[in-house]
Amino acid sequence: MRLIISEKANAAKKISQFLAEGPVKDGKHRSVPHHTFSWKGEECVSVGLKGHVLNPEYPEEYSNWQKVEPSSLIDAEIRKSVSEKGVAEAVRSLSKKADAVIIATDFDREGELIGVEALSLAFEANPKLIDDVQRARFSALTKGEVTRAFDELVEVSRELAAAGEARQDIDLIWGATLTRWVSRATKRYGSAFLSVGRVQSPTLVLISERERERRAFIPEPYWEIEANLQNGEAFTARHAAGRFKEEETAKAAYESLTETALVTEVKEKSATRPAPVPFNTTGFLTAAANIGISPSRAARLAEDLYTDGYISYPRTDNTVYPSSLDLREVLGQLKKVEDVGQHAERLLKSEKLSPTRGKKQTTDHPPIYPTGHASKKALRDDQWKIYQLVVRRFLATLSTPAKTLRTTVRLESGGEPLVAGGTVVTEEGWLAVYPYGRRADEEIPKLSEGQEVRVTGTELFAKETQPPGRYGQGRLLRVMEDLGLGTKATRPSIIQNLYDRGYVHDDPLVPTETGMAVAQALKDFASEIATHEMTSELEQSMDEISEGRISKDSVVDRSRDVLRQVYGHLESSQEEFADIVWDGIREDSVLGPCKKCGENLTIRRAKKSGKRFAGCSGYPDCDQTYSLPPRGEIIPLGTLCEVCGSPEIKVVGGRRPWITCIDMQCPKQQEKRAAAAAKKAEKAATNGEDGPKGGGRESAPTTQKRGASKKTSAKKRLAEAREPVESTT
Repeated sequence: MRLIISEKANAAKKISQFLAEGPVKDGKHRSVPHHTFSWKGEECVSVGLKGHVLNPEYPEEYSNWQKVEPSSLIDAEIRKSVSEKGVAEAVRSLSKKADAVIIATDFDREGELIGVEALSLAFEANPKLIDDVQRARFSALTKGEVTRAFDELVEVSRELAAAGEARQDIDLIWGATLTRWVSRATKRYGSAFLSVGRVQSPTLVLISERERERRAFIPEPYWEIEANLQNGEAFTARHAAGRFKEEETAKAAYESLTETALVTEVKEKSATRPAPVPFNTTGFLTAAANIGISPSRAARLAEDLYTDGYISYPRTDNTVYPSSLDLREVLGQLKKVEDVGQHAERLLKSEKLSPTRGKKQTTDHPPIYPTGHASKKALRDDQWKIYQLVVRRFLATLSTPAKTLRTTVRLESGGEPLVAGGTVVTEEGWLAVYPYGRRADEEIPKLSEGQEVRVTGTELFAKETQPPGRYGQGRLLRVMEDLGLGTKATRPSIIQNLYDRGYVHDDPLVPTETGMAVAQALKDFASEIATHEMTSELEQSMDEISEGRISKDSVVDRSRDVLRQVYGHLESSQEEFADIVWDGIREDSVLGPCKKCGENLTIRRAKKSGKRFAGCSGYPDCDQTYSLPPRGEIIPLGTLCEVCGSPEIKVVGGRRPWITCIDMQCPKQQEKRAAAAAKKAEKAATNGEDGPKGGGRESAPTTQKRGASKKTSAKKRLAEAREPVESTT
């Protein structure tokens, strides 16, 4: 019997359906499904894992963060423990009956390592299998791709798996050692710990440095002049000088404008916009971010679509379709896809298909392309959005260039030069199927030299230069790729970790004061982990491992040597490091001014209950307190409620971020609660359910009772909690 091991359960099922020469018998080992079928006259069993079945970890004696010296983790033994016991048991059980094993996990470093981990379990149960192991490598879960891969079985790449294992070990050693050191230095344990990572930290520094640039930026004033013109149709012109640095010069030009303008020149220029190149992982995640889907979420959705057979493998650097890819076959599938089928039909009528080509060409996986047709009903809304993005990008890469016409008109009014312009699409080409980011046409009336038009209005605008923009998630992915930070597979999760740890919020990314402080402290005292050079060198070493040019152990040992240097720098500056970080933590805990006394309201935590609340730093002279949401990260916004004057906060975590003032008795908050209650009652009535008993009569007395005991409660809470707490969960 041949045992086929896939990365996930649905992949195992699909493989059995594609290869079976007859019926497929479904079974289970406890709760783990497997599928028995005949292939090439031999019995096969296909079983799926749940990703990694083994996880690297330190022995139990290193588990106490406060008692174990963090430096001891640098050279501590790393063990592999079973993370999915049910799956591991299923692999062992099925291996006992097997004569051969085929690894069919994803074809990349991570997938190869997952396959090798599963092999270790198989060999443990049946050592004879060592002599008969093969590998199926495919880039799409389609019948054609899977059948080809199983007809062309290869050997498992121990080097590729070793590169993945090296990354695991190095990230564990660096992350555990430095995270524990920082947590100990700042006395932040439990859920409040401050994480440090080999890739996460230089990424945080990038974001923080951009924020420092913005804060240091000194805006410079400038002035712009606009004129509203009319020639049958209205259009707008600007002063040809653009920005005026001197207000007096701008005013003089503005006052010189008359009631008419003379057209002095009309120029038309055609331009061609080439179609976009095929999607690799970074290009895809960037495009997804531009339509409002975060990289980490887009990566998960793409993985689901891949295992469901709708798109090709979503982790690839390639931007050139291989000659083996049958483009017309793919188009034939896309004819059935709603909204875009007509574009596929049109392309199929072309005598020759000439796809665009990007700069990166690799041989492991093709660019991301659609492998099957899906209907809107078959997918969730977010899945459909990503599927449409991939489909439309593929069709765009096969489409003709778009053509535009730019019209520039120069005018003169009162001796002052004006300029107006507009761009229209003359041939849609690929824009017809890939409208993302397409700008609306800017049309201006047909004008000719010597023609006079009316000036219907003029405006003088006072403006200021703007600081450099923050990184959006899509832009940050590009920068990380350029600097060699992380890999195509890990970058989305690195960015998500920054959100999860409370180091950043919003998109574009805004660092919290804690995030800024951690980044600054690392820059000052552990520069090796604060810059991209060290981590990008390690990424290159991973490539050398996968190519068999260097051993995994030598790379891990070298990274340990670098970490010892970093640790030494940190140990000699523990107090200074902690002071910087705590300054940031304290700043994040300040929500705004107290309405009663004007002192700062800060986030505190009751010692007995552990609940968060806002208390006045003027205690005991001022006993003002407010209850705070029990869950989620609290971000001070620096703004005050327009109704009650209390500080406003953003709460991030769990559901979508929401903004509220901290006074729950604010009329604005009471209106929101009343509206929510009415909506709930309406929904209950629609569903035929009874509303709240008593029609909500108990709400007023309850509020009054709480108000009566508010002062006593405030004093008690403030007396219990004198130190500000973290703004993270």
